[in-house]
Amino acid sequence: MTVATLGVAGIDLVPQGTAYGLLIGLGVLFCGVILVAIKVQKAYLSEDSATSEMFMVANRSVGTGLTASAVFSSWMWINETVLSAAMCYRYGLAVPLWWGSGLCFQIALMAALGVMAKIRVPYAHTSLEIIKMRYGWIGHLVFIVLNLTNNVFGCASMILTGSQLIYGISGMHFVAATILIPLGVVLYTAVGGLKATFLTDFLHTAVALILIIYFTLSVLTHPAVGGLGGLYDKVVATASENYITGNYEGSLLTMKSKDAIIWGLVLKFGNLALVVMDTAFWQKSFASEVNSTVPAYNLAAVAVFGIPWGLGTVIGLSARALHTTPIFPTYPGPLTSAEVNAGMVMPYLVKALIGDSGIVAFFILLFMALTSTVSSSMIAVSSILSFDLYKTYFNPKASDKRLLHVSHTSVVFHAVFITGISIALNYGGANMTWIGYFRPILSCPGIIPLALTLFWSGQTRLAAIISPVLGFFTGLAIWLASAKSLYGAVNMTTTGEGLPALYGAIGSFFSPALYSVIISLYKPYKFDWREFLRIELADEAHLHANDPSTLDTEDRQSDNKPIEASTHPTPESASSETASIDDPERVGAGEKTVAVSSVPAIRSPTQLSLDDIRHPFSDETLKELYRWSRIAWAIFVVLVLVTFVFWPMPLYRDYIFTKSFFSGWVSVAIVWQFFAFLAVVVYPLYDGRFEIEKGVRGVWLSARGLLAKKSS
Repeated sequence: MTVATLGVAGIDLVPQGTAYGLLIGLGVLFCGVILVAIKVQKAYLSEDSATSEMFMVANRSVGTGLTASAVFSSWMWINETVLSAAMCYRYGLAVPLWWGSGLCFQIALMAALGVMAKIRVPYAHTSLEIIKMRYGWIGHLVFIVLNLTNNVFGCASMILTGSQLIYGISGMHFVAATILIPLGVVLYTAVGGLKATFLTDFLHTAVALILIIYFTLSVLTHPAVGGLGGLYDKVVATASENYITGNYEGSLLTMKSKDAIIWGLVLKFGNLALVVMDTAFWQKSFASEVNSTVPAYNLAAVAVFGIPWGLGTVIGLSARALHTTPIFPTYPGPLTSAEVNAGMVMPYLVKALIGDSGIVAFFILLFMALTSTVSSSMIAVSSILSFDLYKTYFNPKASDKRLLHVSHTSVVFHAVFITGISIALNYGGANMTWIGYFRPILSCPGIIPLALTLFWSGQTRLAAIISPVLGFFTGLAIWLASAKSLYGAVNMTTTGEGLPALYGAIGSFFSPALYSVIISLYKPYKFDWREFLRIELADEAHLHANDPSTLDTEDRQSDNKPIEASTHPTPESASSETASIDDPERVGAGEKTVAVSSVPAIRSPTQLSLDDIRHPFSDETLKELYRWSRIAWAIFVVLVLVTFVFWPMPLYRDYIFTKSFFSGWVSVAIVWQFFAFLAVVVYPLYDGRFEIEKGVRGVWLSARGLLAKKSS
């Protein structure tokens, strides 16, 4: 297959030289900014990324604001901007709302899972570490494959999407774009680790949200659109030429759209997999403070709703209203299905209404979304390869320095590998729509078995190992059989249709639950949750016993600070001054303190009695975590009910939006964008004001001292 058959070539909206300059220049700029930030962190905030704990989980000390911004950025993929507009163009205004509802509840669920992970396995680094503790090496390897497949496929699909868009708007060869996209991310991710991605995520979020609001308002207020009223009138006036099969009366202005709801349901399954089966979201949960996980994740969940809803509605409907007018770049030719699938709706409209400056801004937005996805994926995959594979199976006694070196190497390897996968997908003819339909079938089978690992003590090792594998083949068989039955053939076109993908996603998601229960009941076994703590305590004991720095009181106290900050967030639970220096992990109130470092001298980890195990968190901290768990589940249920039932379902009827209702609909969506900006850009600055002030003061004093030294 040649590049031309991808169907996105033909109109260069920006010169190739500009595209190359932007792609390389933005990468270099972000590298510089982040490397400076890392130096400031190390010098003035005592945060050194040259330790595996800092590299993987940011010392578990990230606050609410920065966590919310990082989660939002990791979840603000190209799909939410570019593809939401394309799908709105295809099916009408129902799609952006279903898209928004298909983004928020997954993050809310991850908040509940993250809190339970903190309760069950306090010092985990990855979700796979939990699997290894409970199911052994076979289960560990099965879920490593599932997680790597999800991470690699999701990240590669975004690079594929970005390279096709860059090729479409500039003519830059998609192979060159595929190579350049992850290139700049490698440096700051390899050097800075997870905290670097938190910082870049914040910058990505700030710039991207400013551009999203700019595009929404600029398009809406353009004379060719004419504001909310003008947009409505133009969509109504062109209704006959924009008839949508499957919509009520073929209208773009109705929520009763068969294809839109199918797309929305497929998206929900796929996005659920992208969150729960993505190690990056677990790592952000582990990295956040005890009191930050639930509010941060749910703040991001609510904020992200407005992005596809507002931008997708305005861009998609404006393109429908103007795509047959002389100002549209494709005029007098039509906007082809291939161009819509490749996401060219938004750049074409931006070029028509805003011009060259708009295309440059679109390119920057594209870069923000791409690099955000790639950086979080790199940390997730490098953690799996270094911690879950290398340290577990190849070098269990690896030093912190060695583990960090492997993490850096893994970042580079992952960048090269996903580049190759993206190029292969490009030549294979895949596009954004097809990947969106296939991804749930590939990624969903491990979701329920992974969740049951934390919530059901009855899931057996055999069930956890076999049920995801059976679930994948079940979903795959349903997908292909449905395509054959409904359309008479199995090819890229029929498998890219909505119904086969939806049936396959449902089978892939739900069947592992059935398999797990049946297999578990065949040979019942009840897991004791204290097993997690036994392995954790033994691991901590081994770490302290073999760390030379523990011989020095000052170093030991310094090393324990990040752990105490995350495990004892309240004054009642801190009381670290009364605890033994050798024991940074406190036991529950009224319990006898156990010096963890003395355990290995008495017995091996497997000989530890469960009755001797005490949770490292205090009773106050555990009580607080269980309270957050209840809050997290309550928010999850409310979000599901509101975004699935109470809001969209009453509108799924024979109804076309009136002008006043449409104006209110879009106005609320735009207000939601501003709320998102306040929640994940302004609030993190306020939340981290003391660290920012400390860093700025340190830089200022150092600069003054340097100037004084030079002048003297």
